[in-house]
Amino acid sequence: MTNDRSASAIPSAFAKALDELSHAKVRKELKFTEIPAPGRLAPFSLALSGDVIDVVPPDHGPHGQEIGRTPFLQPQEQLATGRFILLYDPAGQELWNGQFRIVTYIRARLDHDMGQDAMLASVAWSWLEDSLREREAFHHSAGGTATRVISESFGNLAGEQDHIDIELRASWSPDSDHLGPHLSAWADLVCTFAGLPPLPEGVQQLPHRRLS
Repeated sequence: MTNDRSASAIPSAFAKALDELSHAKVRKELKFTEIPAPGRLAPFSLALSGDVIDVVPPDHGPHGQEIGRTPFLQPQEQLATGRFILLYDPAGQELWNGQFRIVTYIRARLDHDMGQDAMLASVAWSWLEDSLREREAFHHSAGGTATRVISESFGNLAGEQDHIDIELRASWSPDSDHLGPHLSAWADLVCTFAGLPPLPEGVQQLPHRRLS
């Protein structure tokens, strides 16, 4: 989290930022894990991994339900995955135009029709802008790329189904150290990539299958 620095060495601004993130409101469908943070981008950093997972109902075949099969053994489908990285440099960095920078990566597999949309990259970037605006995550100096990835299989893997993924790599600088809304906006964005519809606050999404 802090590049092997002791807790006493953590600047108060970064400690406040971590506390803000810990109280962020996020959708229940997104499962968080803290992962090793990059050590060369800033003196202090935090990295989170987020995934939207859907349980795939087992194929029971012609004989009905599988005997002895428990729910936690069912296969799972990853609808979207992402990384949220918070960087802090007390001295600031010129490209950030500030002390804090948020970096994100999100990837999701798309259905065939949506994957063929020529405007897909622009739509993905608009999802980011909409998420930040709706959560009032005020920011500046945003930049990034959205990429459509078409995967085709050959040789021994020729029988594998071709698929299309969308990837978003982006970063922005928060206008203040009030960072909870930024994590909330990012969580909303991952869920959007997963194909989940917007929900009123406090309402939980029912199980959803995106891919056929």
